[in-house]
Amino acid sequence: MDESNNKLFQFLNKHLMGPMGKLAQFRIVRGVMAAGMATIPFTIVGSMFLIISVLPQSFPVLQGFFNVTFDKITPLYMLANQATMGILSLYFCLVFGYEYTRIQAQEEKIEVNPLNGALISMMAFFMCIPELIFKNGAMTLISVINKDTKIVDGWEMAGGVTRLGTTGIFTAIIMSIIAVKIYALCVKRNWTIKMPETVPAGVARSFTALIPTATIAITVILINGILVAMHTDIYKIIAIPFGFVTNIANTWVGLLVIYFLMHALWLVGIHGATIVTSFLTPIVLSNMVVNQHGGNLPYAGEFNNCFVTIGGSGATLGMVIFIAFFAKSAQLGALGKASIVPAFFNINEPILFGMPVVYNPYTAIPFFLAPMTSMSVAYFAIKVHMVNPPIAQVAWPTPVGLSGFIGSGGDWRAFVLAIVCALIAFLIWFPFIKFYDNKLYNEEQAKTEVAAA
Repeated sequence: MDESNNKLFQFLNKHLMGPMGKLAQFRIVRGVMAAGMATIPFTIVGSMFLIISVLPQSFPVLQGFFNVTFDKITPLYMLANQATMGILSLYFCLVFGYEYTRIQAQEEKIEVNPLNGALISMMAFFMCIPELIFKNGAMTLISVINKDTKIVDGWEMAGGVTRLGTTGIFTAIIMSIIAVKIYALCVKRNWTIKMPETVPAGVARSFTALIPTATIAITVILINGILVAMHTDIYKIIAIPFGFVTNIANTWVGLLVIYFLMHALWLVGIHGATIVTSFLTPIVLSNMVVNQHGGNLPYAGEFNNCFVTIGGSGATLGMVIFIAFFAKSAQLGALGKASIVPAFFNINEPILFGMPVVYNPYTAIPFFLAPMTSMSVAYFAIKVHMVNPPIAQVAWPTPVGLSGFIGSGGDWRAFVLAIVCALIAFLIWFPFIKFYDNKLYNEEQAKTEVAAA
């Protein structure tokens, strides 16, 4: 058994840890991670105001009260949603442009200013938002207003500018990469306007970015022009691979692969949740918006922490409660008592590195199997309409049950589903943690007997 497990860890180290570890160090990946983290407050705040507007759907008894109160000021308080979730790609663009420029400056030792990088990224992104059409030998901004569509001078509107929402995140990232790369290239090649040393630093930086800004504007114009002449645009081009990846992530098999990769990385010491979910953030946010408009996609919002990795990666909440109160070994008992409070807030690094779960053949199987099983239960419960899908973003440390209830817009069945998922995960953990506890207990007893002798 030990030899086969050693081979498993060697295989994961060689074929998973190495490539994914290198991937996590890519500048683009680090920039995306930073943007995802920075936008969390906006997604949560925006979701809270959305929940207010949909509460009567989950609790019809509130409808009368809402008719004479909140419904009268819906356009007012939903501004908070439109200014957060409604323009989320803009926040992504600014943070990614800033971080990506900062990384270039640090690692390539070039004098590029992160704030300039953020602003020119935003400029490049905004140039791609209006919809153009090539007709009768000329470029024209699309204007269509009917029952289903409202596009005014190229800007599609639906409770805000449609393309500034979650559907624009990938376009924002791509245009930011192009903008920052051109900016860095211009500075490297000294294609900038140099000011005398007596000129204030802020003014000098502005002129340094002048030629790169013009170069970026011309480049984006050329890209847009070519694509529009081909009867498409950057949004439609990016939608092809994005749609393919989204379709995979919205299947049960696809999610099994995702959670396998996430936990395989953890087993060899890499923070799998951070790496994998950073790539999938645009998808879960986009799916959440689809659900807000009547969709039924399980993998949306905080599906992961609401129903899958309850207690942290590996779905360890039930296991931590068990070892805190029922473990025979002193090691696991002490670890459980120290970890039980963080576990209720989906924090389990003490378990992952203290038990440890990392590189531990005795806990590897349930660490994979428990979250994959809880995911399957939640996925099909939502898919067959037993539970409402996630429509709101909740803070990932929100305790079990409460996170599902809030995320679903107040569906009590989501609370029950989360508890069921946690119990199922514990049932998978139970025989393995019981065996491991007995093993540690016997080792402790043997050491005590040797010491006593």
